[in-house]
Amino acid sequence: MAIKKFNPVTPGSRYRQGNTFDELTKSKPEKSLLAPLKKSGGRNAEGHRTVRYRGGGHKRRYRIIDFKRDKEDMAATVQAIEYDPNRSAFIALVEYTDGEKRYIIAPQGLQVGDEIASGKTATPNTGHAMYLSDIPMGTTIHAIELHPGRGASMARAAGTYAILVGREGKYAIIKLPSGEVRRVLQTCKATIGSTSNPDHALRVLGKAGRKRWLGRRPRTRGVAMNPVDHPMGGGEGRASGGHPRSRKGLAAKGAKTRKAKKASNKMIISRRKTRNK
Repeated sequence: MAIKKFNPVTPGSRYRQGNTFDELTKSKPEKSLLAPLKKSGGRNAEGHRTVRYRGGGHKRRYRIIDFKRDKEDMAATVQAIEYDPNRSAFIALVEYTDGEKRYIIAPQGLQVGDEIASGKTATPNTGHAMYLSDIPMGTTIHAIELHPGRGASMARAAGTYAILVGREGKYAIIKLPSGEVRRVLQTCKATIGSTSNPDHALRVLGKAGRKRWLGRRPRTRGVAMNPVDHPMGGGEGRASGGHPRSRKGLAAKGAKTRKAKKASNKMIISRRKTRNK
């Protein structure tokens, strides 16, 4: 995937950088795999705003993604690589030998015409979904299950991948994209390879309006508010705001908020690396 710079024909395109979308082979989605997607605007069921700075944005339809890859012992052929407005990675339309079509997260390097499989008969090739017990050591993987049968929940964003670094009893040891090393049951599935669209992080939107099209409203800094609105607000002149705090008064900028007695702590071998000591 390549990033292109736009000619500065307008102020909004002067600094804009975006994908060329060379990998995409189809522009219209598969109708049978679409579902309606309702926007919340950051409001809960009572209409109260629970998440700030959300609203607007272009209308979308949800693409039903096969995160479980539970159709085993049957080959599928890649029909198309498509754009999905609901995620940063691209998606692949695959058709099984019985005629059923499904969407999966497209791995980097997967092309139209490739065959993929899932389960015990799958081989460690790009796009194949295998149990962690069958994947060779040191393999790059993505779309990893955290609990058997629940579907992929880790390493799904554009350009991300994890590495299978070892095994320990009934657990596999995985190094996640954040740098965290943790245990996952070997009966969980993962897909071989890294996710597509690795240049997603290099894009530059170019103007505020493009952020609005994505459903994000302008964000107000805490130091620009009054004391009644934010702990860092108020003061004479342009005050720095004091110690970084969230709107609820919790320490920000790296303060640890994970519960000390959380049940899954025993599964984590080493926490993710941060800049704060």
